[in-house]
Amino acid sequence: MVNESKNNDEMFSKIKHPEDDGDFKGWGYRHQQCLILFFALTTAYSMRACMGVALVAMVDNNLPELTIDENHVANDSVFGQHIANITNDSLRDGFLHSLLFVPPYPQFKWSKKTQDIILSSFFWGYMLLQIPAGQLAYRYGARYLLTTALFTNSVLSFCFPWAAFYGGWVLTMIFRIVQGLTQACIIPGMHTMFGKWTPLEERGRLAGWAYGGQALGAVLGLPITGFVASSPLGWPGLFRFYGILTGIIGAVMLKFGVDSPAKHPKISSAERRYIEERLGNDNENKKNPIPWSSILTCPGMYAIIIAHIGQTWGQLTLYSEVPAFMDKVVGVNIKANGLLTALPFLCMWVTNFFFSWFTDMLIVKKILSVRNTRRLANSLGYFPAALGMIALAYLPKNIYIVETLLIIICSFSISAHVGFQINHIDISPNYSGTMMSISNFVSNLVGSCSPLVAAYFLTDVTNEFLWRKVFFVAAGLYFFTNVIYLIFATAERAEWDSTKKMSIDNELELMVKESKKQCNDGKV
Repeated sequence: MVNESKNNDEMFSKIKHPEDDGDFKGWGYRHQQCLILFFALTTAYSMRACMGVALVAMVDNNLPELTIDENHVANDSVFGQHIANITNDSLRDGFLHSLLFVPPYPQFKWSKKTQDIILSSFFWGYMLLQIPAGQLAYRYGARYLLTTALFTNSVLSFCFPWAAFYGGWVLTMIFRIVQGLTQACIIPGMHTMFGKWTPLEERGRLAGWAYGGQALGAVLGLPITGFVASSPLGWPGLFRFYGILTGIIGAVMLKFGVDSPAKHPKISSAERRYIEERLGNDNENKKNPIPWSSILTCPGMYAIIIAHIGQTWGQLTLYSEVPAFMDKVVGVNIKANGLLTALPFLCMWVTNFFFSWFTDMLIVKKILSVRNTRRLANSLGYFPAALGMIALAYLPKNIYIVETLLIIICSFSISAHVGFQINHIDISPNYSGTMMSISNFVSNLVGSCSPLVAAYFLTDVTNEFLWRKVFFVAAGLYFFTNVIYLIFATAERAEWDSTKKMSIDNELELMVKESKKQCNDGKV
């Protein structure tokens, strides 16, 4: 026992040597990596938010609608595509106008059905590459995968106006599918990097901080879209703006992004030891085959998948159906009011910082175990959202009441980001990207049925009693998926994750012993 205690003391004494390598407790390269991921995710979600609003500027609703089969006609067309807002004077502007760099910009005769196909085509590609993206990140590293995804999105976005102008809705749809394929790499790639860079005691803050880009992307995307589209740059300038911005973020990822502390050329040995000791990383494990059978038979994996389904369904209802409810039942067109649209997402982004700090505090101070902390965070995200959905169905249809409810729902729902959404890393830091790709694929596959279920119930979109069924389904899924997560969730490091397994308990013990050592050093 004495020898074992001595060996443990020797191991813990190697964790930090600030006099040799600098203090790693402040800003470090782990923060830098998460900041880059934050900007990447913010840009990606901002690009997603822009398409629905951009179509308003791209489509001329005053002209007769064309069906999908009528997309190409002879009159006033470029390469056969029927377009509006093109005059002989504008055609004489020559080269710049052919590249859509000068107004007037074309508008298209795309039916509502065609627009819905363009919007949904992104998610066809997004779901298709989810699982392969997790394997690519594991095999070849997240840095190059994310860089490729960002640069590809940059080129596609910059060229998007030409695709729409010269290729019609078909080429536009193809561009959206490829964008979905590349953006499918972002979440698994981020999770793979989190598995290498986020020690347990900072995991909530680092990962939660980066995932806050989902909310901030929506907050920034909507007003940016409206501002640029209404400027002299027009709707083509909107896509070029995102093309340039995404290219810049891709260059930053290529220059400063690093797959793991072991590969970083400038990280101090103290910070590297701090991260790797906490994670118990086995660098050689990266070459091992992915343990599919172990992952697919892990109860904690299925708890995450179920929770992910509840969140995706609820978010799709909140983002897609609630605006229609406010338009048809409440009588307020929320899309026409940028503040009403952005305010819930802004509150979501702000409360994200609190929940990230709160969960880390519970773990570091050992107030709750890691498992119970994840379950509490998930419950704070799901139960208020379920109650909010039910309240939305019954409370008076007043814009102030509805907007307040949306703020409450969004402010609490972000808590799930430090619940199930980082639980993959607790179970398996080495395969967290693969696990995220599985849960993200299944949740989006099931969540894609949400609009279909809403359409089935809403035979009359002005009938508030029919809307109650839509909200009940979302509330029920929030509630029951979280109950299942509470029962089956785990935060124990899986035995199959690494040949150098370190359990959660060992990680916590390591944190406590280091804290005691620092106190003793301070007294000396």
